[in-house]
Amino acid sequence: MGTATIHRPAAVLPRTSPAQAAWETAVWLEPVRAVGIVDTLLAGGLTEPDELAAIADANAGRPGAQRARWVFGLADGRAQSPPESHLRVRLVLAGLPRPVAQHPVRLPSGLILHPDLAWPQLRVAIEYDGQWHADPERLHTDRKRLNQLVAAGWLVLHVTSRRMHNDFAGVLREVRAALAARGWRR
Repeated sequence: MGTATIHRPAAVLPRTSPAQAAWETAVWLEPVRAVGIVDTLLAGGLTEPDELAAIADANAGRPGAQRARWVFGLADGRAQSPPESHLRVRLVLAGLPRPVAQHPVRLPSGLILHPDLAWPQLRVAIEYDGQWHADPERLHTDRKRLNQLVAAGWLVLHVTSRRMHNDFAGVLREVRAALAARGWRR
């Protein structure tokens, strides 16, 4: 006689909600990395700013609460990559005004471009160039965008991955100088 097979329901593993994951990230990780992760959760629609506010309120008495609120305040779901988030946060932590991620710039032709970071009132933009920007077709598209933004009166800086990691002080000097040239005063 054969043996009967007993089917048991698959064990359900406990899952952390994206808002809880954002909380833990904000409390435990270094802030620049934490903001990059929270930005990704927001951009992916996995959590919303009101959910982050609610989890911050619910954990207000816990260690790390103030830090989590601060990280959530730096987060921006418009960022398109963690390195863009890292650049934005590092600029803010260095004392620069907070740039707008993916600010829409309407060209006279009607085309709308979205620089990675922008200070719209000063017409200064930053494009973050990761490794994939070295592709010849991508380079062609990037230079066309650059020319269009410059023709529309924007000052555009490019920051490569290598410079962000190996020469952030130089990047910071250049961004400060560009903002000052356009009228920014501390």
